[in-house]
Amino acid sequence: MEKLKNDFKKIVEDLGYYLYDVIYEKKGNDFVLEVLIDNDTFIDVDDCVIVSKVLSEELDVMDPFKEPYNLEVSSSGAERELRDSDEIKRAIGKNVHIETVEQKIEGKLKSFKDGFLEVLQKNKRTTKVNYIDVSYIRLAIIF
Repeated sequence: MEKLKNDFKKIVEDLGYYLYDVIYEKKGNDFVLEVLIDNDTFIDVDDCVIVSKVLSEELDVMDPFKEPYNLEVSSSGAERELRDSDEIKRAIGKNVHIETVEQKIEGKLKSFKDGFLEVLQKNKRTTKVNYIDVSYIRLAIIF
């Protein structure tokens, strides 16, 4: 599965997208290969169709699974978890929800440098959070 993810990562990035995850699992009676993608703005149906077509052609050549399966390409989600420092850096300028042991913070991620996240909250107050203290961070839709 790791080789498949690496192959998909290159293909998806060559198309101008970011590969968030690849999940292969049984849903009901069917096997599903789910590919989650992202970019710097937003993912729409046309983006999913483009990636799906290219990956489908590649899968026909690779033939990685013995059993029949369905390929599903979709957005990684508007409030997806940010799993590592690279994903956090890509989220600069976007709204985030951060949890530490002591607090929960929401606002626009202004920067991530020297181990600190700087967040501009709704009340216009800027808060610095040590990355080491973050127990959970995700993109957020803030109204």
